[in-house]
Amino acid sequence: MGHGTENGVGRRAVLRGGLAASGALLVPATVAAPALALSGRPTATSGVQSGDVTATGGLVWVRSDRPARMVVETSATGSFRNARRWTGPLVGPDTDFTGVTRLHGLPPGEQIHYRVLLADPHDPRRTGEPVTGTFRTTPQSRRSGVRFVWSGDLAGQGWGINPDIGGYRIFDAMGALDPDFFLCSGDNIYADGPIAATQALPDGSAYRNVTTVEKSKVAETLAEFRGNFRYNLLDGNLRRFNAQVPSIIQWDDHEVRNNWYPGEVIAASDPRYTEKSVDVLATRARRAFSEYFPVSTLRPASDGRVNRVLRQGPLLDVFVLDMRTYRNANSPDDQAHDPQGILGREQLEWLKRELARSRAVWKVIAADMPIGLVVPDTTEGLPNIEAVAQGDPGAPLGRELQIAELLRFVKHRRITGTVWLTADVHHTSAQHYQPSRAAFTDFEPFWEFVSGPLNAGAFPASALDGTFGPERVFVKAPTASNVSPAEGYQFFGEVDIDGHSGDLTVRLREQDGSVLFTKVLRPGLVGQ
Repeated sequence: MGHGTENGVGRRAVLRGGLAASGALLVPATVAAPALALSGRPTATSGVQSGDVTATGGLVWVRSDRPARMVVETSATGSFRNARRWTGPLVGPDTDFTGVTRLHGLPPGEQIHYRVLLADPHDPRRTGEPVTGTFRTTPQSRRSGVRFVWSGDLAGQGWGINPDIGGYRIFDAMGALDPDFFLCSGDNIYADGPIAATQALPDGSAYRNVTTVEKSKVAETLAEFRGNFRYNLLDGNLRRFNAQVPSIIQWDDHEVRNNWYPGEVIAASDPRYTEKSVDVLATRARRAFSEYFPVSTLRPASDGRVNRVLRQGPLLDVFVLDMRTYRNANSPDDQAHDPQGILGREQLEWLKRELARSRAVWKVIAADMPIGLVVPDTTEGLPNIEAVAQGDPGAPLGRELQIAELLRFVKHRRITGTVWLTADVHHTSAQHYQPSRAAFTDFEPFWEFVSGPLNAGAFPASALDGTFGPERVFVKAPTASNVSPAEGYQFFGEVDIDGHSGDLTVRLREQDGSVLFTKVLRPGLVGQ
């Protein structure tokens, strides 16, 4: 993003655990000690996560405090009677003691209870306390419908875990909706955003942060990137949510550095970085990202991509984009010819193929950046463009050329049901794109919905670019920049697809769950 300053009984039974807020907010860095120097049994230090769930399987994640063998048990009930056992990897310092186990052969459309055991590698009978979680496999029929939530941008602009306001409490509001999954649209961490013990608020009071050693400076080493991911998992709200709701995770710039692009070299005038090669930083960040999230395409023996398709039954396919790894350099973005664009040619062709072969009623394009909102990049002091739109309302230029090509393809292949979801700009809004308002007209109307941040500075609404004819139907944003989470303006979105009618309802919500805006889209209708 361009802001460089920046219950008991129900469909889910969840082990509720929390971060006990104490007077001391400094949390020491986790030190990897040899197994022989540790007493007791292996312990899961950061809860559990599940992700990239399919009709018959999914991934389960855990982190241990020492070398251990990961074991997962699954069952149809929380009692774990007739449990099925999965032997996972041996976790150790090579992966910062994190591990992922792939589950398969599960029944579709069912609630799956799982628990993770960590066993002493030298004595498998010595296991730590199990940590439990749950997820629903995707249905093969449309009767049950699909419900999910999305947002992005966590712990940005120096606003971290603040026990005074309940930590990352937005995750409790999202969990209360009992979604089938959570789509995180990027900026899962702010590797370039140190978190100090306090930060001043406009009324003269102080915003207090939990702090760690790794969050005291910008991340450059692999250990520092890992520490950024561990930091967020100190929050009990997030750990509870992770145990309840599986994720679909994508990344954006702040997993590495604000507004980064491949080949970038950090200016000598930025003294925070001793490592000036962004490619080196991105390699370290990508490794930490793959260690701390259950992403199917980043597992060993996978193809190492963030972009992927998650098929959620007959009603929904989710197309996860990577608008960071393959982009060209940030520039004024006004070139008349741009074969690389923001997606890269290979990813664009992949997206076309996957959209054309999709038979789902709805096709959510999960973009980590907006299409028609102008996001500038002044990181190096130049008036460059960070996203797609560059503020020229005329014919497509620069990265807009690639989006125009995609929109034209969707129209001419008669692909219906595309909806764009994103975060990044730290406010919430709904844009309708219409050819009759646009300079480029060879496309069918579509909607783009923006949500976030989860726990970061909020910013005023971005300017619109008229090339694709957007009309901002709804927006909520502050008038000041970098408004703290203590002052509100934290948002998430909900998508609810009805199994009978196929209607897709989008609700934009505030951090307490209250609904700000609702839009119902009907399947197969053009121009809605």
